[in-house]
Amino acid sequence: MIKRNFPNALTCCNLLCGCLAIKETLLGDLTIAFAFIGLAAIFDFFDGFVARLLKVTSPIGKDLDSLADAVTFGVTPAFIIFMLFKNSIALAGLSSSHYLNYLAYISFSIALFSVIRLAKFNNDTRQSQSFIGLPTPANAIFIASLPLIMHVQNNIYFEFGFIVCDQPLQNMGAFTVFILNPWVLTALSIVQSILLVAELPLLALKFKHFAWSGNERRYILLATCVVLFCTLGFTSIPLSILAYILISLTEKQNV
Repeated sequence: MIKRNFPNALTCCNLLCGCLAIKETLLGDLTIAFAFIGLAAIFDFFDGFVARLLKVTSPIGKDLDSLADAVTFGVTPAFIIFMLFKNSIALAGLSSSHYLNYLAYISFSIALFSVIRLAKFNNDTRQSQSFIGLPTPANAIFIASLPLIMHVQNNIYFEFGFIVCDQPLQNMGAFTVFILNPWVLTALSIVQSILLVAELPLLALKFKHFAWSGNERRYILLATCVVLFCTLGFTSIPLSILAYILISLTEKQNV
């Protein structure tokens, strides 16, 4: 009984981290939300790995994994973008009746398309060894890294989801000014939503063996991510996701 349900317990830990990330996004610190998403991604990786290792894979486990991912890697990043929208509007000194407040709801397209992506994955036999479309964990990590980078580069803090800073927006640094532009956030919401369901063949970091042959792009991707992180720190996270997409597209995958 314990052996059969251990992978499902890891999946539930993923879901719990997602709930805590949403709580931090709305009531706490967006940078802590990133930590919970990162922890959830670890649980998400190991639940499938452990299930295959123990040979206890099941349809229930597969469905449970998708339900957890929908919350953690679908709803959470949508709320993060939504709160960044609200920050951009507040810092611009706009009223609650301004039309940009309604534009902020486009951020929830990320949750909608994440669920569609997960449903497609569960029923698409082409995705057994690789992915078609950006995986939801990669998308969530990309989005959640944005407020973290703002914190690292500009020493910006969040309380109850909002930036605590005495200086005006234009003095917060180029990256923060760029991200906290409502039109940039709109474009980001649309582009990330499209990438989730696009017919893009992308690598899956599943090693059948650890030899170089057959894993060239996986090792190149891992090496690129390590180099980027060592040189740029947390700023490397969105660049690593971009590298993941570009390296994957250098060769047509067998999907």
